[in-house]
Amino acid sequence: MIPSWLAIGVAATIIGYAVLKLNTRESIRWFNHQRRPQWLTFERLIPAIWITIFICGAWSAYNVWEKEPGSVKTWFLMVFYALLEVAIMLYNPVMGWFKSLRVGVWIGGFGFVLGAILAALVFPVSLWGGLLLVPYLLWSPIGTYVTWVMDEINNLR
Repeated sequence: MIPSWLAIGVAATIIGYAVLKLNTRESIRWFNHQRRPQWLTFERLIPAIWITIFICGAWSAYNVWEKEPGSVKTWFLMVFYALLEVAIMLYNPVMGWFKSLRVGVWIGGFGFVLGAILAALVFPVSLWGGLLLVPYLLWSPIGTYVTWVMDEINNLR
């Protein structure tokens, strides 16, 4: 039998990779040419921040699974974790398809709402599972705000 931590890690990696493949060279090029606010001095840290958030998310899912392995409630939460990951990972591809930072703001806001709902559902099941979602809940509004400021900068008339 596959250990739950491995199954969750593999599932999260497959989901992330599959959605990441939706990015196109053109959309990546478009995003990279968008102006950034001058105060965005931490942009090079953003990949490490996201890696940390995804590790915390998978660890959170593992904690939840271990509380009630295989129950209907736990499976529901696992699907919710997957839905949140898909929403987060769709930020770049969908924004690139529409060539709109405003779309990124909406996706960021939607992801935060999903994350808050998931945290509210997880905390009663696993304190550690809920606490491990806090990094996402702290970072998501920051990332969404950065995208909103970028939209404002790039849409000056």
